[in-house]
Amino acid sequence: MEEENQKMIPYQQVLFEEEEMIERSKMHYEFMNKRRSVRAFSDRDVPEEVIQYIIRTAGTAPSGAHKQPWTFCVIRNSDLKHRIRKLAEEEERKNYSGRMSERWLKDLEPLGTNAVKEFIDIAPWIIVVMKKSFDFNDDQKKINNYYVNESVGIASGFLIGAIHQAGLVTLTHTPSPMNFIAEALDRPKNEKPYLLLPVGYAKETCTVPDLERKNLEEISIYYM
Repeated sequence: MEEENQKMIPYQQVLFEEEEMIERSKMHYEFMNKRRSVRAFSDRDVPEEVIQYIIRTAGTAPSGAHKQPWTFCVIRNSDLKHRIRKLAEEEERKNYSGRMSERWLKDLEPLGTNAVKEFIDIAPWIIVVMKKSFDFNDDQKKINNYYVNESVGIASGFLIGAIHQAGLVTLTHTPSPMNFIAEALDRPKNEKPYLLLPVGYAKETCTVPDLERKNLEEISIYYM
C-alpha cells in the first residue's frame, strides 16, 4: 500500500502594506549589516534558553525533501572545549605552516588570524554544526538525505542570523580537516563536522577589521 500523502494545512501568510514592507526590509538589512565576525570573546554567561531558541530557529531552515540533515552539538563543558581547542590548533598549525598557499595567507593578513583559537575556551558556548549524509530508519536501514551541503549551509545561515538577533556574536571556524571534532564528540559515522561556532558576548576591548562589504551593484544583476 502506498503511503498517504503528507497532510497539508493552510499557510498563514503575514502581509504588510508596501511602505511597512520596505521599512521592515530596510531595518533588517541595517541590523544585519552590523553583524561582524568576532575573535575576542568575553566569558560572560549566556542563558541556555537563548541558545535553545537560536537552535530552534536554525531548525526552521528548508532542506532537501524536508530531511533536516543536521545535528547541532552544543558544548558547555570546559574540559571538552579545551580538548577541542587543542585539537583544532594542532590542525591549524599545519595549515598555517604549509597547507595554505602564500596567496591564501596573504589574503588572511588583514583579518589578523592565526593558529591560536583561545575563543574556543573563552566563549561560554560552542555550537558544532554536523551534517548527515544519510540517516537510519526505525529498522536501522540506511536512508538517503538530499542536498545535504546546501541544506546545512542554509541552516547555518539561519543560526548565525539568530545569534546576531539575540545580541550575541560568533565566528565561523572551519579547521580542516575536521574529523577530530566528530571523534571528540563521539558522533555516529553518518555525521560529519560542518562548522564550529563560538557563541557569546564580545570582549569589551574587542576590535574588528575596518572592512567594507560589496555594494548592491556588485552582488546583484537585475533582469527586468
